[in-house]
Amino acid sequence: MSNIYGYVRVSSRDQNEDRQLIALHEQGVLDNNIYMDKQSGKDFNRPQYKKLVRKLRKDDLVYIKSIDRLGRNYEEIQNQWRILTKEKGIDIVVLDMPLLDTRRGKDLMGTFLSDIVLQVLSFVADNERTNIKQRQAEGIAAAKARGARFGRPPKPLPENFHTVYQQWKVGKITGLAAAAECEMPMSTFRYRAKVYENAKLL
Repeated sequence: MSNIYGYVRVSSRDQNEDRQLIALHEQGVLDNNIYMDKQSGKDFNRPQYKKLVRKLRKDDLVYIKSIDRLGRNYEEIQNQWRILTKEKGIDIVVLDMPLLDTRRGKDLMGTFLSDIVLQVLSFVADNERTNIKQRQAEGIAAAKARGARFGRPPKPLPENFHTVYQQWKVGKITGLAAAAECEMPMSTFRYRAKVYENAKLL
């Protein structure tokens, strides 16, 4: 007897999976047959997806909301689709694209149309992943240009920093001595001194 499963993927832990779950429930998929990963779709190294694949048997049915929930890598999507439908012998239904329903059109023409649609949609998913990465990079660059800082905030300057900086600046003490006085590595002292100097000029 064949079983019905569902697969859900969101890119991060703060994204909402409700839309996908509602769609699967409407198809009668039970909660204990729904497998969900909360990570990127760049590859298929996902624990719940792997668990689902191990569970699948010939003639089982898997529902997914859209092809980009399966993945976002063109070649990987094609490869996994082949493994699931040809090697595992299961059926897949992509709810947002009725043409991607392997239960229908199992003749040559139906298979041909499904292959074309799959290629187009997986290309679009992969392209969108590239666009997302580019937008993220552009956003970070723009934020840095506006003066936004990333990573951990720097530690506050030691109380004696101003005095030590002034002594170092006029040559009364060496950089090595100044760094030791401030209890920081030489490279850190020079960096903080440069930032401090620039801040004074603003």
